[in-house]
Amino acid sequence: MTIFNREEELFKEWEKRRESFVRDGVVSEHGYRTSCPRIAFILKEANDPGDDFDLRQFLQNQNGGKGTTWNNVARWVHGIRNLPSECAWSCYENVGARFRREVLRGIVAMNLKKSPGGSRTRNSELKSVTRDDAEFIQKQYALYDPDITICGGADTTGELFRKVVHPKMSWKQTTGGVCWYRRDIRKCVVAFTHPAARFGTMRMLGDLLNAIKEIKQKQE
Repeated sequence: MTIFNREEELFKEWEKRRESFVRDGVVSEHGYRTSCPRIAFILKEANDPGDDFDLRQFLQNQNGGKGTTWNNVARWVHGIRNLPSECAWSCYENVGARFRREVLRGIVAMNLKKSPGGSRTRNSELKSVTRDDAEFIQKQYALYDPDITICGGADTTGELFRKVVHPKMSWKQTTGGVCWYRRDIRKCVVAFTHPAARFGTMRMLGDLLNAIKEIKQKQE
């Protein structure tokens, strides 16, 4: 059975619990299976997307999502997949729809909360839903077995994900202060800034790539 079919099978049960259920997961199964490393992004919720929204299709379309969030995700994925080489910032400064579409088809994009939210996440609601849907979150994540998992939102998403999926794990820190843990001998979870954060995009990319390089060194 394909990953997509297994996602759909899980979602049929899950959507009974959540109104306006938002589907997400592997953007392109072929793209994900052939990518190296395999990268999954764990985010909070879809921002008021409307009815029958599917994040997978949204990232597959001609625009490759919206630049506000997904430009940074595409930069991060491209940068990680080209390590230990590093591209100059000029390669990333003005990325657009074509770059996003090509890079993002090889990722997993998974929200903890499957019902849509607004421009700002209510953390108390996110915590409650994540706790209630823990079994479904565990099952969905298990479909992907990513090499690198990046949680967008270190203080909220990262910690909620750890509690639900890997409660026995403890955070470590890189020399740059990025929290992470090893979930397997060569597979890690990283708690990082949300890709839509209003920080310097160049700085975020550099901080993440430095963290991944350090983590890889510790895993070798």
